[in-house]
Amino acid sequence: VELVESGGGLVQTGGSLRLSCVASGGTFSDLAMGWFRQAPGKERESVAHISWSGGTTYYADSVKGRFTISRDNAKNTVYLQMNSLKPEDTAVYSCAAVDLRALVTLEEEYDYWGQGTQVTVSS
Repeated sequence: VELVESGGGLVQTGGSLRLSCVASGGTFSDLAMGWFRQAPGKERESVAHISWSGGTTYYADSVKGRFTISRDNAKNTVYLQMNSLKPEDTAVYSCAAVDLRALVTLEEEYDYWGQGTQVTVSS
């Protein structure tokens, strides 16, 4: 499975961005998907996750109420809508996938990773 992210960029505090992650090489509807981020000098952290069916989601407390994860199985794509962005959201955002019909939230359980897309929020 190959994952390619897009949609990152520079935005002011309070602004919005929508990240996309397109998967190829597998059966997308069988994949649990997630978004992670890594800021300079910090460890990678979980952001949001969605089950293979899209019926269950999970959010880190730091983004709950501001970010929304969704998927379109017809387009092999998972999205991360990010609203009310803050400078502390600045990071490289990566999507991840695992061939499992479940909701997966732990980094070590994901098998496939994208290269990441930079999100920078200016103050």
